[in-house]
Parts: sequence; structure tokens; C-alpha cells
Amino acid sequence: MAPQSNIGIGAEAELPEYAGHYLLESCLGSGGMGVVHRARSTSGMTLAVKVVHAEFARDPEFRGRFRQEVAAARRVSGAFTAPVVDADPEAERPWMATLFIPGPTLSDEVKRNGPMSAEQLRRLMAGLAEALRDIHRVGVVHRDLKPSNVLLAEDGPKVIDFGISRPKDSELRTETGKLIGTPPFMAPEQFRRPREVGPAADIFALGSVMVHAATGRGPFDSDSPYVVAYQVVHDEPDLTDVPESLAPLVARCLAKEPEERPTPDELMRDLRSLAASYDTQAFIPTQRTGGVSLPPSATAPAKRTDGRRWVRRAAVGAVALGIVATGVVVVLRQAHEDRRPQDAGRTHSTSAEIHAWETAAVAGGSVAPQCSYGDGALFCGRQGAVFALDPSDGALLWSHSTAKSRRDSPPVLSGGLVQPLVEESRRLEGLDPASGRARWDRAMPAHDGMHLAGDTLLFTGPDGTVTGVDGASGEPVWSHRIRGQDFPSFASFAGDPLAYSTRVGDDGYSTVAAVVPRTGSVRWEARLEGSLKPVGSYGGSLYFLAEDRLSGDTTAVVRYTPEDGAVRRVELPVPRMVARAGVGTGVVYILAAGGSLEAVDLEARKRMWAVETSVSRGSAPVADGGHVYFTTPDGRLLAVDARTGRPLGQTLPRPGAASDGVPSSLPEPLVRDGRVYASAPDGTVFSVPAKDPAAWR
Repeated sequence: MAPQSNIGIGAEAELPEYAGHYLLESCLGSGGMGVVHRARSTSGMTLAVKVVHAEFARDPEFRGRFRQEVAAARRVSGAFTAPVVDADPEAERPWMATLFIPGPTLSDEVKRNGPMSAEQLRRLMAGLAEALRDIHRVGVVHRDLKPSNVLLAEDGPKVIDFGISRPKDSELRTETGKLIGTPPFMAPEQFRRPREVGPAADIFALGSVMVHAATGRGPFDSDSPYVVAYQVVHDEPDLTDVPESLAPLVARCLAKEPEERPTPDELMRDLRSLAASYDTQAFIPTQRTGGVSLPPSATAPAKRTDGRRWVRRAAVGAVALGIVATGVVVVLRQAHEDRRPQDAGRTHSTSAEIHAWETAAVAGGSVAPQCSYGDGALFCGRQGAVFALDPSDGALLWSHSTAKSRRDSPPVLSGGLVQPLVEESRRLEGLDPASGRARWDRAMPAHDGMHLAGDTLLFTGPDGTVTGVDGASGEPVWSHRIRGQDFPSFASFAGDPLAYSTRVGDDGYSTVAAVVPRTGSVRWEARLEGSLKPVGSYGGSLYFLAEDRLSGDTTAVVRYTPEDGAVRRVELPVPRMVARAGVGTGVVYILAAGGSLEAVDLEARKRMWAVETSVSRGSAPVADGGHVYFTTPDGRLLAVDARTGRPLGQTLPRPGAASDGVPSSLPEPLVRDGRVYASAPDGTVFSVPAKDPAAWR
């Protein structure tokens, strides 16, 4: 449905009543490219809907830019942005709907209440660094980070607006006439080398934003955008009135050369050293007025419901409801180092051979623990701790304190030791799998990416150099660039000895490098058509999701066999948004936002089945031959028949109790020895028998 217009004079008197199925209730703000409305869905959910100005909707170039904005916003939807709920870039008046986030912009907050305190600034900087880390990890450079694009929500700052076109807000254009940002918050290279702008430009903008938050002005101040541009390139920033504790960090962010600026991870490590009470989610501006509160129903703890019913909901409503449900926290008891094994699990029998169990919460935070299996134990990690559980009954074997930071992967047994894999830590440890005590402790190499492949840790440095570290000793074993991969981001899969890095080129092809983790040598290299993301390997073949380069939606499944160079591709009937995938015995299982789950058989070159699960989103699916399992934001574990897609059962929800952000991804279930292991936002880890999902509870 195209936006409906009221009668009025002039293009901007149109005041559309609807965008798609969303009723536009009031105007939240207007920019050079469009108007942002407060809107309501059919189910009553509050949204923020951006509608492109009528005059630009007729311009193919601006339509293209809006498509790029939608694609970027979808790719980075997570804890530090406004998640995209729906969009229609092809409508008569293109629009995009995101979850409504109550709270002022940083610009409005500073205007209303003046400069922030040192503690508020530290937490703001930490939150923005976390946001940029997540944005950059999915290959997006914001290029227009500024105070009006930072929302101050109750659970921390959110970065919004991934469209950089502002035709009426700035006179600065590139030589081709395209805008490149907002001058007071642009990096020198955006003026000097606009085609070479990378993630470091966002770090420069972060520094400028921090000066604004601390002083009410920018580090380069003039009424003329051209004077500001000269100052950015040639002059030193004015850091007067920036707190002494933060000024050195801000100055590093504002370095003229990109390579001299810190990475988001380096910023977070330095900020953590400033105060022991580091907590990016505790940022709440003082003297806030005019804010909008969440309704009580959005913050009340969810009640457990019948775990065997598959509730059918509209996909759009389910996405937003899932985001609300997952953003919850509960006060947990802290596990201590050297804790003796004890019966930490609560068991109940659903099978004569295998008992279900559920642990008490271990460590803090509000996201589900992430676990792996190795050497007869479950090794799990949550904010602030790594711990081991007995797989048979959930008894806590040991717990080891770690940096209190978010994690992207579980601790893993490698080189005979447990690797905690906490990216934001300054230290790298190898833990004894029996006791949790550190066998060795090393300084962690400077890196923008970390991945464990086999017995080797792979660190990708800020310049693209990869360092391989031996998991058994913690010592570097090699360090060099990977041929054809500028900034490698690795993927590896169980039973496959290789690590894979994929670079998507401007020509629409992906260059895939298969790297031997122990030596860093390239076993094979392939140039494949499309924007590809590796999701699994099986039988000597590598499997990919093919993504639309503009929207980021998954459009096809691809199989590549390096032995003979054969490529097979199966197109999906409709593009899938925010798709997660797992590979079974040659079959790719895909779960997308809104709950669509489908199975694609590359050998038969066809889609086997598809089912609507009614979940908002889920983990990557995991198959054991007969069943496909996945987890949900509210802590449920679901199972479907691997041959038909028929729903078989699900566990009860295990949500947390208060909002603490939305995890960028959900932990996958583990299947081992007739058991399925999963974890939930309330901090529990649980196990159920794999053979009878209908009996789960």
C-alpha cells in the first residue's frame, strides 16, 4: 500500500496517512531526505516510520540511496540501533519502519540540559564504541555519525539514520555532486579521499560527537562549512572543557590519519580502565524531560505459557514483540573461581534413559550463555565468567572470572585447553578443562577480529594482517597477510580443518580463500558469482547464502565443491531478511526474521519444504538427521521434522526480567549423545532428550 496523501498545497503538505499498513500518527522530525513519523501497526505496536520526500521519490538516484539506507539498517539491526521492522523502497513514497525508541537525541539533550558530566560522557563513549564495533563487523561504515543521529535510550545510546544524503543541510559535495556527510563531524579523508573512506572515519566522528556532548560545540567550529572543512584537514581540534580523563582518548579519535585512530575494541578496553564500574548499559541522562515511557506491558516479566502450541502471529508484529521480549535482565548470583563441583542442576525425567535438567543462572548479564561441547563437558560463557557443566545433570564443575563484556562466541576446547574467547579483554588465557585454572596468560594481539579454527586462534589486525596463535601455548606461530583478502573475517565448521574468508568485490563476485589455520597458507582460492556468506561444509563442499548487495536479504543457496570446481545454486522463491542457516547432510536449513524456516537440498536442486514457525527470529538451525532445532529470543528451544518441516515440540519460554539490550545473534543449540543442550536469557542452561520433542516442557 502506497502512502496516502491529504489535500494540501505543495509537495510537503501531502502528510501521508499510511505507509504500508502503518498508521502515521504524528511527525517526529524532518530531514533533507524525508520525514520521520510516529506510527502504529495493526496490532498496536509503536514504530518510527521514515517516508521519503515526494520530490526525491521521483529521483532514481535518491531511490537508490534510500535502498542502500534500508539495506545498511537491516544489516546492523541489533542492540545499538533501531531494529528494522518493515520497509518498501519501491513504494510511490518509499518508507522504512523501525522499532520506536523513546528518548531524546544527543543533540536535543545537550541543547536542553547542557554539557554532560564526565561519567555520562564515559558511558556514552563506551556505548557508541560498542555500536560502531557491531556496525563495522557487518561491513557497514555509517559515514554520518553526529549528535542528531544518536538516540539516548534508557538502556544506552542507539545509532540511527544510515542514509547520508542531506541535500538541504549542507553545501559540501564531492566532485561528482554526491554528498559525503555533515562537515563538523566528517573525517579528513572524507574531504581528501572520499572514495577511500573506511571504518576509521566513524571513529573520527565519534571523537567530534564526544566534544559536542562535553562542550555543546564541535572540535572545529565555524559558521562556514568550507572553513570547517579546512580546519578538519589542517588544524588541531579544540578540546577545551573536555574532561581530562577523556581528552587523550578523544584526541586519538581525532587523529588526522585513519591508521592512528583506535579501533572500537581498543576504545572499550581503554574506557574500562578509567573506572571499575564500567557499564555501557547504565547510561541515563540526568534532567531528562519530555521523554516517552514504555508501557507497563513492555517491561513486565513474561509469564510462561503452554510450550506445545505454535502461536500464529503476523510476522511484522512478531519481530517487534520478539525484540521487546529478549531485552530483559534478572539479578543473578555470581559464580566464584575455584568453586567445588556441586549439583547445580534441577532434573526431571522425560525418558527412562536420559533426564532433562536445567541449571540455575551463572554469572551476570541479560543474554543467554553460549556453550560448546568438548572432552566430556559443556563449556559455557556469559558476561563476566566462563564455566563448565557436567553434560549428564548440569552440575557446575568450575567457574572462572573473565572481563565483563559481551561475547560473540562460546568458550571452546582447543589445544587441550579451554579458550575463553572474550574479545574485549586485554588478556588471552588457556584454561585447564578440569579445574578452570589458567595454564598460561598472554597479552592479546591488537585486532579487529578474532576466530578460533581447530587448535589455532586467528587474529585479524587493524591493517588486515592475520596472526595465528597456538591454542596449547598461547604463542604466535605465524603472522602475515592473506592473499586476496584485505581484512579477513573467518568462518570455520565442525569436522572441517580449514578456515574460510570471503571478500565481496565491487564487480559482484566473491573471492573465497580456504586457509590452513596452523600455517596461514591458502589451500585453495575461488572466485564465485554473487555476494556470498559461508554457512557450513559437508562432504567436501562449502555452502553459502547468496545475499542481495543492496538489501542484504538472502536470495539463494550456493554449493561449491573445490575438488572439481562445480557450483550449484538454488534460488529462493522470495528474499529472506536476516537469515541464519545451518547445514545438515547436504541440506541447508534457513531461518529468517518473521519465522520462515525452509530446507534446501542442493543435491536435488530444490527446496524440500517450508514452514512458518511464528517466532520473531531465531538462532541458526542445527540438524541431527531426524530433527532440526533452533532457539528463540524468549529462551525457547523448538524442534521440527527434518524431512517434512512439521513442528514437533518446544520448551517453555525462559526470558529474563528487565531490558538490557537486544543480542545481535542467538546461541545455537548443541546436539550430542542423544541430548539437546540450549541456553536462555534468564541465564540458565538446559538439556532435553533429543528423541521426543513432544515431551519437552
